[in-house]
Order: sequence, then C-alpha cells, then structure tokens
Amino acid sequence: MTRSELGQRAELAVADCLFVGGFELLGRNVRFGPLELDVVARKDRLLLVTEVRTRSAGSWCSAFESVTRTKRARVLKAASRLWRERKDWTQGIDRVRVAVAAVTFVDGRTHVEYAPLA
Repeated sequence: MTRSELGQRAELAVADCLFVGGFELLGRNVRFGPLELDVVARKDRLLLVTEVRTRSAGSWCSAFESVTRTKRARVLKAASRLWRERKDWTQGIDRVRVAVAAVTFVDGRTHVEYAPLA
C-alpha cells in the first residue's frame, strides 16, 4: 500500500467513525489555496475539523507526535478560512472544534483515537 493509499484509508476510517457518531460529513480534503483540512463534519451546532494522521509500523514517532507546530498553525489557519469563507457550512454553528485523529491498522483492525489540537 502506498503512502497516499494509507492516508486515504485513514481519512475514510475517520469519516466512517464520525458518521456512526451522528456527524454529517461536509467534506474531505477541503482546500483553501495551499491549506487543506482532512475531514470537516458537523453535529447540531458543532463544527469539527479533523487532521488525520497515521504511521506505518516501525515509524520513528507516533501519529500524534507527527503533528508539528507548523502543521498545527496551518490547520488552524485553514479552519479560520473555513469559518470566514464557507458560510453555507458554518450557518447555525456556535462552536468549532479542531482535533487530530490518529489511525492505526493492526492485524486487519482499524483503531481511531482522537485528541484536541493543542
């Protein structure tokens, strides 16, 4: 499996997890020029922006550890642009949560773990 295929599989796992949790999926790989949001979803008055990370076996760092200060800043900047530019998605929203999902694939099983983006 290529790195791109692994990333797409991880994003699909996160989207499925959110759907099962009652979220409406608004978009995947949402671009604002050079900025990108992996998964955007909403539930009631909450808009959830998720950065999806995965690592293959033998990686030097975990999926959560791979989110650098620069990456956090880019995700937050993209979320801010989403808030300003996609009024159709943000209408009726009063909270935005930005999170990271670490996705692992072990022995044919998929595990999704969430953490707030600090």
